Amino acid sequence: MVTTAKKIEIDPKLFKTISKIAKKENTTINDVIKQGIEKIEKETIKIPDHLIMNKDTYNPDPERMKRMIGIIKTDKPVDVAKEISESRKMY
Repeated sequence: MVTTAKKIEIDPKLFKTISKIAKKENTTINDVIKQGIEKIEKETIKIPDHLIMNKDTYNPDPERMKRMIGIIKTDKPVDVAKEISESRKMY
């Protein structure tokens, strides 16, 4: 816990509301505030639904994306430029 010399003013009604929520959930006021901040951060990072064309199948999994991006294991070396030009000739 960090103690500072600065004074923080919280609206008494707001503090009472947070205190009631903490008592109902049987947690501390700090935990209630942390949960609220985490919820807001998750909502702000989320991509709006109207921008996602494949809403039904969209699943942002960063670990899966890291595995997929730019890493291909092969038995022998590959000439990428040659492969791209060959794939373009096919169409």
